[in-house]
Amino acid sequence: MKISDLIITPLAFADPPLLNSTGVHEPLALRTVVQLVVDGGLVGLGEGSGEREVLDRLELVRAAIIGQSVFDTSAIELIVAAVLGPDVTPLQKRAVFSIIEVACLDAQGKLLGVPVVDLLGGAVRSEVPYSGYLFYKWAGHPDAVADGWGEALDPAGIIDQARRMIDLHGFRSLKLKGGVFPPDEEIAAMRALAGAFPGMPLRIDPNGAWSVETSKYVARELAGVLEYLEDPTLTTAAMAEVAAVASMPLATNMCVISPETVPEAVRLNAVQIVLSDHHYWGGLRHTRELGAICDTFGLGMSMHSNSHLGISLAAMTHVAAATPNLAYACDTHYPWNSLDDVVTTPFEFVDGALAVPAGPGLGVGLNEAKLAELSRRYVESGRTTRADTAYMRLVDPAYDPTLPRF
Repeated sequence: MKISDLIITPLAFADPPLLNSTGVHEPLALRTVVQLVVDGGLVGLGEGSGEREVLDRLELVRAAIIGQSVFDTSAIELIVAAVLGPDVTPLQKRAVFSIIEVACLDAQGKLLGVPVVDLLGGAVRSEVPYSGYLFYKWAGHPDAVADGWGEALDPAGIIDQARRMIDLHGFRSLKLKGGVFPPDEEIAAMRALAGAFPGMPLRIDPNGAWSVETSKYVARELAGVLEYLEDPTLTTAAMAEVAAVASMPLATNMCVISPETVPEAVRLNAVQIVLSDHHYWGGLRHTRELGAICDTFGLGMSMHSNSHLGISLAAMTHVAAATPNLAYACDTHYPWNSLDDVVTTPFEFVDGALAVPAGPGLGVGLNEAKLAELSRRYVESGRTTRADTAYMRLVDPAYDPTLPRF
């Protein structure tokens, strides 16, 4: 079956004011949905970054993949690399190919009448656990009414947010996005979570906002509290210094981002858990390969998340179900963004987990009316890129995102 078209639709959907080490989420998050059409009109769905540069690159490769077999993703990957050329980095090429590859796998599954997980080697688990993703946040965006989640700027607010996440979705592990407030305040929040939810696996991710010395301090203070500590500091070498004294594993999606970055991390014992992300690693099959690499070197594996909708969540669930050593609950932003989903039946977590969609393909349909609505919102917004720092500076003009912050 040949590819006859690639329909590329940029979207803008509602996002709360979630704080992080570089600023705060804007009222609208950007995303791209592709519809890959094959002979006969069957459509495969893909989702990825909504950055303008990604859209432009998708447009560049669109004509080149038309006429290719939907089953020949290796050839399509080579075409993407060749069309984008040497000035585009491998990471940027993978971000483009991953969207197309997921759409190809969705189409393949529909053609064969099987779920995508079967195309990845079959399911080793029937459901995939996810972690409740907690954020410091404002009550609402400036000049807007408070959202339903309310304010979370201290341990009490984080506890309230966690309790609501658990009540709504049944999450059995929790992660806090850190790097926002001085470390002692975030240490207090993690201790408060441990006290409120005894035995709950806990994580914190400051996105490299801490120096090596601060990271060591936090690791000491949270010994016995954390399941793992994610990206406390920048660079593989700095992570290795922290790992040498930390009692808990270190996890990363910032210093191990490609096969080429694995050897140094292993040599230095800088990380013990790699956070996969098919949007960055070049699709579902390459993510499955990452699982084999981690298994070879005795590294644990979990999954990173960014603001996303249900097509990405379906893809994440299929690949997590097919990766034996992806043994930690996966990250997801979905509870923050699900009200604007473009799938016909939004996902519902049961006890913090998702059953693997039965298929065929990804097992999701496309809500055409919602797609059109979010596409119009994208055009009307005039937005083309994510700008957490610029948005924060509307409230705090002196805000400095330089890392490490503490």
